[in-house]
Amino acid sequence: MNEMSDLYQELILDHKRHPRNFREMPDATRAVDGHNPLCGDQLRLFVKVSDRRVEDVSFVGVGCAISMASASMLTEAVKGKTVEEAERLFADMHDLLTSAHPRTDPAALGNLGVLAGVHEYPMRVKCATLSWHTLDTALNTEEDSVTTE
Repeated sequence: MNEMSDLYQELILDHKRHPRNFREMPDATRAVDGHNPLCGDQLRLFVKVSDRRVEDVSFVGVGCAISMASASMLTEAVKGKTVEEAERLFADMHDLLTSAHPRTDPAALGNLGVLAGVHEYPMRVKCATLSWHTLDTALNTEEDSVTTE
């Protein structure tokens, strides 16, 4: 278990210090703002979808290490996936992060699986899910913002 905790901390810190796909995307097909009032996390997620495939995804924003790391990891995970695959990944991540007994095996999610440790810190669950809810909003609604409240 200590090894998993070390990996969790290492990945979270790496993605916080060096966020992947941290940039605006002028040619995005959707841009949605996400806000977590509890922690103060704010991000704008850009998604470029073509032929039901996520061609590109990026974000900008400010927030705690968990929020920024989760957004960074999300961008790596969904880029190139079909919209349906991205939606399934959202459902799996939501289950993993919010359920006391998730049906999703963290090991099946690769590096994303380390975020399962967030469940141990209830105050941080909204930090980790913010980017995922923002992605879900971008893919499934016409709304231009989402909040964790």
